[in-house]
Amino acid sequence: MTFNLEEKVVYPGYGVAKVHRIVEKKIAGSTATFYELVFLHRDMTILVPQNNALIVGIRKLSSLQNIDAIFRMLAEPALVPTVDVNSSNWNKRNKEYQFKLRSGDIQEIGRIYRDLRSIEKRKELSFGERAMLQQTESLLVEEIALVREMQEERAIEDLRSVLPPRQPGQMMRQL
Repeated sequence: MTFNLEEKVVYPGYGVAKVHRIVEKKIAGSTATFYELVFLHRDMTILVPQNNALIVGIRKLSSLQNIDAIFRMLAEPALVPTVDVNSSNWNKRNKEYQFKLRSGDIQEIGRIYRDLRSIEKRKELSFGERAMLQQTESLLVEEIALVREMQEERAIEDLRSVLPPRQPGQMMRQL
């Protein structure tokens, strides 16, 4: 798969970037071509070899249909255990979540977000869980806003409104 100049792409775990330039560099006597990606919400620019772009997991922005599917999935009950969401389980879940984040699959990111929101209803999230929740929400919001051509604040409202409301007496926290 090739990407065009100025095209917005998703880099797994980091969010949306724009293909700023296509750069050729001589390395060990041979010429390699790179995408220069400038991230929209990070002060970061990276070079990715064109022939490794798919291996790295770079993908095009989701379609409106994929975004709609995310919202349908978020409305479904989470699949995390209803009991025993302790720290040893968090370590295991965190490894799984990190693997899913690196895939760049927006459905997987949505599932992580839904699972953590479900856990948040039952207990106060740990520092690591809160950080993961914030990261997944940020990744989702960034892409939803671009695909739906809306402000990020609205995308946050839409995303949070799909999840069932917090029950009275549950802990509240801000992202």
